[in-house]
Amino acid sequence: MKGFLVFILSSVFLFLNSTVPAQNRSNKNLVYVDKQGVLRWTKDKKEACFFGVNYTTPFAHAYRAHRALGVDVEKAIQQDVYHFARLGLDAFRVHVWDTEISDTLGNLLENEHLRLLDFLLAELKKRNIKTVITPIAFWGNGYPERDELTPGFSRKYGKGRATTNDTAIVAQENYLKQFFKHVNPYTKSTYVGDPDIIAVEINNEPSHSGSKAGVTNYINKLAAAIKSVGWTKPVYYNIAQNPFYADAVAKANIDGVSFQWYPSGLVANQEVKGNFLPNADHYQIPFDTIPEYRNKSKMVYEFDAADILQSYMYPAMAKSFREAGFQWATQFAYDPTAMANVNTEYQTHYLNLLYTPSKAVSLLIASKIFHKVPRLKNWGTYPADSSFDVFRVSYKNALSEMNTADEFYYSNSTTTTPTNLSKLQHIAGVGNSPVVLYSGSGAYFLDKISDGVWRLEVMPDAIQIRDPFERASPRKEVTRLEWSSNAMQVLVPDLASGFSIKALNRGNNFSPSVAGNSFQIQPGTYLLNATEKSNAANSIGVIGMNEFGATNSTASGMFLRHEPFEEVSPEKPLLISTKIVGLDTGRANLQIITLDGRGGGFRNLPMVKKSGEYVAEIPADLATPGMLHYRIILQKGNWFAVFPGNYKESPFAWDNYNNETYKTFVAANNGRLNIFNPTVDKTAKVYPVFRRGFQTSYITGEISGQLILRLSATELSGDHTIGFVHYFGDKLVGRKPEIDSFNRLVVRAKTSETRPIKAKITLTNKDAFSFSTFINLNNTFQDLEVPINNLAQDSALLLPRPYPGFLPLWFKGSGIASFALADMERIQVSVGSELHESEFKKPYSLEVESIWLEKRK
Repeated sequence: MKGFLVFILSSVFLFLNSTVPAQNRSNKNLVYVDKQGVLRWTKDKKEACFFGVNYTTPFAHAYRAHRALGVDVEKAIQQDVYHFARLGLDAFRVHVWDTEISDTLGNLLENEHLRLLDFLLAELKKRNIKTVITPIAFWGNGYPERDELTPGFSRKYGKGRATTNDTAIVAQENYLKQFFKHVNPYTKSTYVGDPDIIAVEINNEPSHSGSKAGVTNYINKLAAAIKSVGWTKPVYYNIAQNPFYADAVAKANIDGVSFQWYPSGLVANQEVKGNFLPNADHYQIPFDTIPEYRNKSKMVYEFDAADILQSYMYPAMAKSFREAGFQWATQFAYDPTAMANVNTEYQTHYLNLLYTPSKAVSLLIASKIFHKVPRLKNWGTYPADSSFDVFRVSYKNALSEMNTADEFYYSNSTTTTPTNLSKLQHIAGVGNSPVVLYSGSGAYFLDKISDGVWRLEVMPDAIQIRDPFERASPRKEVTRLEWSSNAMQVLVPDLASGFSIKALNRGNNFSPSVAGNSFQIQPGTYLLNATEKSNAANSIGVIGMNEFGATNSTASGMFLRHEPFEEVSPEKPLLISTKIVGLDTGRANLQIITLDGRGGGFRNLPMVKKSGEYVAEIPADLATPGMLHYRIILQKGNWFAVFPGNYKESPFAWDNYNNETYKTFVAANNGRLNIFNPTVDKTAKVYPVFRRGFQTSYITGEISGQLILRLSATELSGDHTIGFVHYFGDKLVGRKPEIDSFNRLVVRAKTSETRPIKAKITLTNKDAFSFSTFINLNNTFQDLEVPINNLAQDSALLLPRPYPGFLPLWFKGSGIASFALADMERIQVSVGSELHESEFKKPYSLEVESIWLEKRK
């Protein structure tokens, strides 16, 4: 009997050991995945969650760019890791460029890239930031440059063969074993033994082919290689990159699955405009029907609101991540400060505390959301979920907020009153609020040390001078940092009776005087002290009292960014604004040239600085119907910069021949307002982007110089829809005084088919409520009036298409809204959503020449 009991107990022990993930049994690991797929702290079994960034300075283009700039890479890493800590992040992920640190057999190469990765991991450890490491990237190391002749196995086999070729798989197994046994010289620990490396994602965005059993086998081989050197921590694998193989991934010997999210698409080559909160409203995962998926932990290895500068998206995404059950999320990718002025690493992404302060503060707020709101809680559908828990997001105000008794964070100027002003401990923001008034454009942080003692950190002004999402170049500056002296007023109660200001960071000798609670401040770190006591604190958490997260900008030349109105209302004053850098004590003038643009008549208007921009008002008597020509002249001593064109010669010299001007149409009193003209509007987002038998083209027609947007499909396969969406909100701004008088929407369009085609016209407003109706197209161009009084509330396409492609394509706002033409900002023209399936196999086409608003009695 005793022998039988021993046999039974032994069998149970072996069974448990074969079915319970190894990390569940190790008390040395910080976290583990339980049987329900929940990531938990080992010490107390509570749910764990982590939020942060990807960051790539040790590798590829970022590494080369630092070297080309002559930057001390270690100091650059330290500065950026400080930013992570300053933003309250606790997660880091990187896909290691294995091609730079391995040979073709998978042997690990001890080189500068690996050393800098080790240094980075050690710096992250000092800030209590945890790491999920992805040891295989598959990529070449070139982007955005050409790939170098790197020594690794990924260069030899490529992403496609790496997952199927037996020799390539052996090389990966060898590499993984050596990689995880490698001893970090800074931490004196292997990656297996480092407690702050909490999990592994085996590879980055694999490209699978062949049988599903073969995919499962490949994953199991690599997971076994990692575990063979003592790894007992969670193992993740990408499930979203190849949805067809989702069940094969879920069946593998892994603990979790990884996802990505780009709700605004990728690589638009320009800033995308409009309200993208519907694109980020929910993250719907289609794999719940796979039994093996249900007990897997979920992480987001990459996410970003690509090509968007506004600061409302990250918090919305964090909310949706928690609703979907994610416990790890890392943005891709934080721009290294040394090269963030040109944004060459990944032009579609742009995030840095100094260079994109509002987005960075919104990331801080997103991290707070990710840690605070419950996992799996549904907050409803936009716009009903714009305010949730202690958070708020606003497209109209380009704003995200967190407002609790002790924390108040805002990504842009806000009028929101803090929940309890007297209990505030931490403040961070950009612009003005009821607690801080600030005339600069950089981020600032106020942290309470004790009653009457606060630490203030002020970042330099960030001035965007070009679209950062256009084609990038190290010779093309997109954002300038300026170290200006700006006015600040701090309105916290325990500083109300006056205080002193002492500079803390090295090299900062600025000593401002205080009048009441107002003062001038320069970038740096300061102690605000309303007591007679000296400060004894050395740090605030992982932030040192004397630390400061900025370095001086090296650029100094005069430059500006100005976007002229396309068209404005007649006989109304017109405010012209521009962002200017490098002017210092110089001056700016707006020079208006005669309406025909030929010169001979000028009027010079001085531009004055107001709320971070330079402005001048063109009087109503000059805004007469026709074409308005003007240029902006910057002058500092005998130096000039004349725009457009950035000409350096004096515009007043007798031999100056540069006559380039900004041009704005001044509409006639009853003039129509074009909201889509394919000849000039090339930003329309088309669906689908790729599909067999579908074509998009800009063609010419009967009108000389006029282009036509043509969409055609041999059949309506896939989602059974073709169409486009165009943002026209910026076209309304110049005609704002007369917007309410427009009462007709006209579409000039046709189809090339012999039969009539029914097209849906959808208008979407700033709150993402959409209204639609149908028009009938025949094979000759017609001016088709859309009956806007009969538009019905409806859904609209989410374009650019959110990625991954299994996410929703359509969105309908929650609640009931009324139609108001002045609130509209997008128009959609589509075919297919209303058709019966028997119609899908027919060819479809639509050609749009123009869409406009007009006035009729």
